[in-house]
Amino acid sequence: MLPIGPLMIEHRLIEKMIVVIRREIENAEREGVIDPAFIDTAVDFIRIYADKCHHGKEEDILFRDLNKKDLPQGLQKIVTELIEEHKTGRKVVAELVDAKVRYIRGEKNALPAILNSLRYLTDFYPIHIEKEDRHFFIPCMEYFSIEEKDQMLKEEWEFDKNLIHQIYKAKISDMEHS
Repeated sequence: MLPIGPLMIEHRLIEKMIVVIRREIENAEREGVIDPAFIDTAVDFIRIYADKCHHGKEEDILFRDLNKKDLPQGLQKIVTELIEEHKTGRKVVAELVDAKVRYIRGEKNALPAILNSLRYLTDFYPIHIEKEDRHFFIPCMEYFSIEEKDQMLKEEWEFDKNLIHQIYKAKISDMEHS
């Protein structure tokens, strides 16, 4: 398997979550309310799975190794764009969390802010995924030897294996210090 294989598999689960979020947006627009627990679940999925797990492997392994290569300007431009898109996604998720807090407090403008953030994410991820799957992942593999690809794949498995432990150690540490 190529090191882009796990990343593309992760995209399929992210796409499924986007469908679920879209359904929740439609329900909230129809009913005029949204379940804060759903927002917590969506935020957790995006922060942990899409960002820490998926984007983490991209940024900490694939992009790191690509930075050692003499990439053509087009591929280097895509790397820069993807990093900026990851940052924007994190910012929108933070705005979503803030809007949820305001929603719970009963602020009238919070539901539209929540829906705007959710819509942004459901529009953003399919375009971002298509860029990676169709225009980036496969061409960038040409710049790696078989050994380098195998090493990246091994490192991705290690990344996933250790991720859950890192997440919960950080959560416990935060609780200990609060």
